[in-house]
Amino acid sequence: MPESAAYHDEDVLGKAYDGRLMRRLLRYVRPYRWLVVVSLVLLMLDGLLQLVGPVLTQRVIDVALPHHDVAMATRAAVLFAVSLAVAFVAQFGETMLTTLLGQRVMRDLRNDIFAHLQRLPIRFFDRTPVGRLVTRTTADVESLNELFTAGVVAGLGDLFTLAAIGIMMLITDWRLALAAFGVIPFIYLSSHLFRRAVRTSYRDIRTRLARINAFLQERISGMRILQLFGMQRREAAAFERLNERYLNANLRSIVYYAVYFPTIEVLSTVALASLIVASAHRVQMGGLLVGTVAEFLQLVRRFFQPLQDLSDKFNTLQQAMAASERIFNLLDEPEAASGELAGPSAVGVAPAAAAELATLATARAVTIAFEEVWFSYDAPGTPESELHWVLKGVSFEACPGQTLALVGHTGAGKTTIVNLLLRFYDPQRGRITVNGMDTRYIPASVLRGLIGYVQQDIFLFAGDVAGNIRLSAPLSDAEVERAASRVGADRIIRRFPDGYAHPLGERGGSVSVGERQLLSFARAIAADPAVLVLDEATSAVDSEIEADIQRALAELMTGRTTIAIAHRLSTIVDADEILVLHHGQVVERGTHRNLLTRRGLYERLYRLQVGGGDAAHRGPERLPASGVLG
Repeated sequence: MPESAAYHDEDVLGKAYDGRLMRRLLRYVRPYRWLVVVSLVLLMLDGLLQLVGPVLTQRVIDVALPHHDVAMATRAAVLFAVSLAVAFVAQFGETMLTTLLGQRVMRDLRNDIFAHLQRLPIRFFDRTPVGRLVTRTTADVESLNELFTAGVVAGLGDLFTLAAIGIMMLITDWRLALAAFGVIPFIYLSSHLFRRAVRTSYRDIRTRLARINAFLQERISGMRILQLFGMQRREAAAFERLNERYLNANLRSIVYYAVYFPTIEVLSTVALASLIVASAHRVQMGGLLVGTVAEFLQLVRRFFQPLQDLSDKFNTLQQAMAASERIFNLLDEPEAASGELAGPSAVGVAPAAAAELATLATARAVTIAFEEVWFSYDAPGTPESELHWVLKGVSFEACPGQTLALVGHTGAGKTTIVNLLLRFYDPQRGRITVNGMDTRYIPASVLRGLIGYVQQDIFLFAGDVAGNIRLSAPLSDAEVERAASRVGADRIIRRFPDGYAHPLGERGGSVSVGERQLLSFARAIAADPAVLVLDEATSAVDSEIEADIQRALAELMTGRTTIAIAHRLSTIVDADEILVLHHGQVVERGTHRNLLTRRGLYERLYRLQVGGGDAAHRGPERLPASGVLG
């Protein structure tokens, strides 16, 4: 299997600071601004306390020791101990508060991202890999956590500490200060080169990690196929190559750090040496006290530490800007681009429209009509002459108490009709109405609340059986059990060790396909919908359970509008109307017997199932239960 590396590559990193993005980030910080204020106060306090040790050292060496003043030395020691204790409390408080700030901002961002993802049109998920969306919600949000916990707030503290120590050095002795500051241009050059190298390395690491995540996600999801075709050794080798490239990217990053920090340490030592050389002659001539030199040695050590940290914080800022750009690009994806939430739900509902919607939401008799519907899956904005039409002028009407069946070869457009009805997409031409109202002006929640949908490809969530049945409504345990019994699922559920509390694995993988289909049927019926949409709803159950479901269906369809996608003709012989689709067009329509007598496409499809003969004169009872319509 190909790696599809480019599909999962990360975007190019943007500039290190973007005021527009930072303003958007600050909106998430605003509710917790008191955490920022208190953190900054504690950081400034810690910065000022950095001056206490050097000042006390100077006083002890230049005053207390020459005068043998033990009391002064003792007071200096006690004051230094107190300053260390206060600095400890300040650093502890600042760490706790900035971490709390970062965690709360991450929580709010993740909530917003997930809520936004649920409102995006299905078309967005058709073109966006799942791994990338997971990365946005996890790794990119985590980068913003580092921005707040070890980036902006701590960086401001470092700047304050630098300013305080620099001013103290200039006030104490400006000539020694200039001697110490002589290495700053070299530190700036080293930091600049380090930032550029690490920036490229950082993007390479993220790209390699994204590829590993994408590879793992696909292979774990397809583990049955991987093992079935004996692909373990080949896939292990492919993963080893990806892992090796990720390792090499990290090693390059480690090399840059391994060179940078010793370089800064050497430059700091050079500054100390310059300080000693510049002060030696003045001390010998009596123009400078030894205590002042000792004070400067400590101040220089404290000065270069935050200067070194700022380069690392610059990288954190750059990474956070890149992550925030990707996050806000996701949050800026238009929710109504496909019309999924357009109409009254988005622009406000007039009183008359609100009354109509309220009536529709509680309707028990629903008529669905497709009026000259044309649809293409091509991206919005594609010129009409270049569209690949999946549906071409489809028209029909499904009325209460009637069953409309859709048949046709694979790719004929059957599932697309259901997707349009559920408003996962909107047609480019024509319209779809529910009780005469255009679905584009019906909120998706109201429209989908009318429909119970049983898919052939069933998706169950990890959780218990009862939770999966009551997805669409807050049903009581008795109502859940009643829904299960109406479709015969209760007999299956009673076999589970924990009954309705039985835990299901991811995607319902801990139960059989037939059991998943029964649970999906119970889920659709539980909400008592006005419309039933069945996509070969009994394809994975045995004949005994299918007979039970068919009997339940006869009762459930009474008074309801039913649309059934049929792959097996035995499930739709009693339908009130059958639409035969071919290349996106309705080429035939009528009842089962009428269509057989026409000897058209439907009759040929039917003959493929029953194995030839005079199809028009065979009754429904001759249909094989295992027949499949492709």
